[in-house]
Formats: sequence, C-alpha cells, structure tokens
Amino acid sequence: MPETIEELVRAAIAAAQAAGDLPEFEVEDCGVERPADTSHGEWTSTVALRSARLAHMAPAKIAAEIAAHMPSDPAIEKIEVAGPGFVNFYLSHAASNEIFATVREQGSDFGRSDVGHGQKIQVEFVSANPVGPMHVGHGRWAALGDSICRVFAHTNFDVEPEFYINDHGSQMDVFGGSVSKRYMQLVDIMGKEGVGLDAARDILATDRNNYVEDEDDERPDSHPYMDAFTEELGGNSYGGTYIIDLAADFYRTDGDKWASAPDEDRMVEFRERAYQQMVEDMRQTCHDVRCDFDVWFSERSLYVKDETGTSQIDRAFKKLDDDGYLYKKDGALWFKSTEFGDDKDRVLIKENGEYTYFSSDVAYHWNKFQRVDHVIDIWGCDHHGYIQRVASVCDALGCNGEFEVLLGQFVNLLRNGEPVRMSKRKGIMVTFRELIDEVGPDAVRYTLISRSSNQTIDFDIEAVKEKAQSNPVYYVQYAHARICSILRRAAGVTEEEADELGMEEVARRAIGGEADLSLLTDETEANMARKLSEFTELVASCARDRAPFRITHYVEELAGDFHGFYANCQVLPSEGHPVDPELSKARLAACDAVRITLALALSLIGVSAPEKM
Repeated sequence: MPETIEELVRAAIAAAQAAGDLPEFEVEDCGVERPADTSHGEWTSTVALRSARLAHMAPAKIAAEIAAHMPSDPAIEKIEVAGPGFVNFYLSHAASNEIFATVREQGSDFGRSDVGHGQKIQVEFVSANPVGPMHVGHGRWAALGDSICRVFAHTNFDVEPEFYINDHGSQMDVFGGSVSKRYMQLVDIMGKEGVGLDAARDILATDRNNYVEDEDDERPDSHPYMDAFTEELGGNSYGGTYIIDLAADFYRTDGDKWASAPDEDRMVEFRERAYQQMVEDMRQTCHDVRCDFDVWFSERSLYVKDETGTSQIDRAFKKLDDDGYLYKKDGALWFKSTEFGDDKDRVLIKENGEYTYFSSDVAYHWNKFQRVDHVIDIWGCDHHGYIQRVASVCDALGCNGEFEVLLGQFVNLLRNGEPVRMSKRKGIMVTFRELIDEVGPDAVRYTLISRSSNQTIDFDIEAVKEKAQSNPVYYVQYAHARICSILRRAAGVTEEEADELGMEEVARRAIGGEADLSLLTDETEANMARKLSEFTELVASCARDRAPFRITHYVEELAGDFHGFYANCQVLPSEGHPVDPELSKARLAACDAVRITLALALSLIGVSAPEKM
C-alpha cells in the first residue's frame, strides 16, 4: 500500500504542475509513513512539508493542490489535508482488510524483506569458559543473539551464528586441578569411611554446602574438605558441586586407577575429559532454549601448529610485525594500537611469555574476516573499553569488512520482587540451566529478549511462571491458543483430531471458501488489520537496528487487539446469538491471520505458540 500511495502522490504532483497550480520541482521522497494517531488515517504523506522550500509555497497550500489533483483509487476512501501540510489517506474497508488474506496466503513467509540483500554476516553471541555451567548472563546473550539471527534470516541475510569457547589459558589447568583434587578426596573418603562412591559424593556435597553457609568461618569443623580444597588450590579454584559430580563420574568409569598416577597426568586427563563434558553441557543447554549454533569455535585452535609449524596466532603476529605494528618493550611484545585511535598500546605477550587474552582476539577476528565481510560481536557492557582495541587490530590486519559490537546490560534475578541472594563463596549462583528448568524455555527466551540490549533486565522468577494475563508471555500465548480453540470449534474437530490434521488444515475446514473481508467494519477489526500491516516493516526495523525486543512489544499489542476484538465481535453463532454466516467466515479468516502472525513473530524470538493451554 505505501508504494501505491507514493504513485498516487507523484501523479497528483505531476497533474498539479501540468495545470500550473504547482511550480516545477523534483520530488525525491514522498514521505509516506504511518501517522502516530490512527484518527489521521492509515497513511500520511509529508511531501508538502519536504517540498516547501523548493516550491516557494506554504506546505498547506502544496498539500491542498496535491489533494485536489489526486487520482481516484478504489483502495482510498478519503483524502484529507491536516495540520501544517500533511496529506492523510483513509483506506476502504476492503483495502485495509486485504492484509488478512495476504497473511493467510503467505503463511510463514509473511513479513519477509530484502534488508540484507543476501549479505553474509557472522554473529558471535556467546563466549564462555568451559569450566562451569552457563550463567544467566550467557543466557541473555544466547536469547538476544539467536533472535537477531532469526530476524536476519527473515530479512535475507546469510547469517552464521557462532559460539566462542574460551578453552585456552591457565584457567583450564585450574579446572583440571579442581576435578583432580575432588577425585582424590572421594578416594580418601571411601578408604577412611568405608563407604561407597555415592555416600562419599554426598559427604563432599554436604561439606561444601556447610562451607557456603558458614561465610564467616565460625564452624570450620563442618567443612574440612572444602577448606583443604581451597588451601591447596587457592582462591581461583572451581568449587561448585558440579566439580564433585564430574569427579564422581570419572571414578564411576575408571575406579581408583588415577589415584596413583602423577598429579600432572591426572590433572591433564581430567581437564580434557571434563572440558568435553562441559562443552556438551553448553551445547545441550543452548539447544534446550532453542539456540543452536552453526559454528563452535575453539580458542585453542588458534594456537595449534599446522604442517608448516605455525599457528593462526603466529601468522597474525607475523603480518602485524611485517607491517610495522609490533615492538618489544620491557621484555613484552606490544601492538601499536594507538596508531588506530586506541588510548594506549596493548600487550600481546607478557614478559613471562604468557599470551594475553587480547592475543587470541587478534587471531580470532582475523580468522572471522577471512570467512565473512561483516562481523557482529555481542559482549557484556563491562567490555565497552575493549571495542577500540579490537577495532584497531582489525584495521591493522587489513580486515576490509565491517566490525560491529553490541553491548548488553546484565540481568538482575529476583524472586517475588526480592533479589536472589548470591553467596560470596565460590560457585554459588543460579545457572542458566536451573532457570530454564524452573520457568521453561518460553518464559526464559521471552523475558530475556523483552528489553533493549542496553537496558538491564529484572527477571522475577515467580512472576514469569504465573499463568495470568499480567504475565506477557502467557498473555500472548493465550491469544494464540484461544484462536486455535475457535478454529477447532468452527471446524468441528477435537484437540486430538486437530493435532493430527495440523492447524493449517483445521483453519481451511473452519473457514471454507474465500471470505468477504469487506464485511469487517468494526473498529476492533480495523485495529487488527492495521497491526498486521505493520509487521513487515517491524521485522525490517528489528534487523536494521539489531532490536528484536520490539517483537515482544508487537505481539503484546496484537494480542491486545485480538482480545479486544473477541470481546466486541461474535465470531461463531451461539444459542440466542446468531451470526451471519458470511460475517462469521470473514471473522474466522481475520482470526486465522492473527494466529499465523503471532506464531511467526514468536518464532522469530525463539518462543513457541501453543495451540492449547
């Protein structure tokens, strides 16, 4: 429709100019847009305001001439000049209601556009150490990044979602040592106490819980194993119960064979096996919240020597050195990042020979730009100062594509309005897996995507579990389920039969042949039509602005429009309340279009659309 109005406005300007009622001027953009106030029509043109300077006329006079020379069109019921020079267009019921037929015809392809023009774009949106369970912060990046990727795919980007595994560095050895120590404690308990593995595991778990509760160390005798653990490994050890469970798994598989092995051999063995288990746990956690990645990129791979004896790190550093961007100072290797706008030069290799975290990012981003032309990283807001240094090295390496960073704020976990208490003791937190298990993937995804990434999210666990209209995800899903119920009743099928047929077939049976959509004249029906007609541009804007949170606002408004319609307009006849069959058919078609759009919109943020609740 905006294209049609653009053509009408241009034709009106040309006719007015030919008649001498408007001077000659070129129009680049007719400014066709949605008016904020629905009483001002479905569409408005700001061309008169844009052309006043060129025409040397008052905008209101230009608008009046445009309206006077406007060609007739059956889709346009009324044209009105308003304000300082707006030309407002009011559509006929038949024209505005055509969106219901369009949605039903296009189905899951509704709302597609060519914003991306087929461009390949890589989005890296979870970066995690495989030394523990994913936390809720990781969950927000997973929900945000995956939703962006889904929106990209719907707007013709060739998108590649990527998970970056931080599996290089000293923390991996600390992780392996933590599992090794717990294994040896299990062996010790079983030998001293004469108990089996499960009992020994429970003793360690209880000891650890006592340690957590005794934050002031008033009862050290209640947690001797945890004290010994932290004394030997230091404050950087991994002390969560999952470490005990990993150690118990290895004993269950191998028995006590590693008890007599050298400490280093045991640590390496457990490090590698536990690492694989943690990566698999991350994969499964992401999958369970409907977030699957095309690429799982290992930081370790950047340091692996190939047949030439060089690694990706070596080759990246050589390129920087050849181009004159590296130097040595105080025994360390530095990158001249200040030459690219950074506030200071950055260390790549420390005096002790240890690679910095930034070293990995140098090679990693060079690797990315050898695969794609546009890279998007999603980081926590505490990484703001990191953007310039990565951008600097991308420039230094000659990466010709676009480097983009989205920063996300954190998540505050609440329960009944009260903050969820986090212990100072190591390893105490609500994991992403625990959150998924408690509230379900739909509530998790919807809540974590419901705010702009630059806003903090207050996630109240009890509130998002409520099956009430005040809970946004329930409110929206209930609208979808209610429409499915209406269509089942109209089709005369049971829930079980509908499950076999599928809702598309149920809707076809319910509605029958072509519906006369011009019969839909109620204001609530117009509200639904208007909201559906906004969907394509909404999705396009979500892609352009990397803002999938707008979809949650949209579905809540669409659900509200449907609930208002359902309260005001009878869809199916009931005893003492007949409905004209053709009107009923048209209203069923409108309901079906809303159903399709709700399901599609929810799928773009990874949330299901249940057919019954």
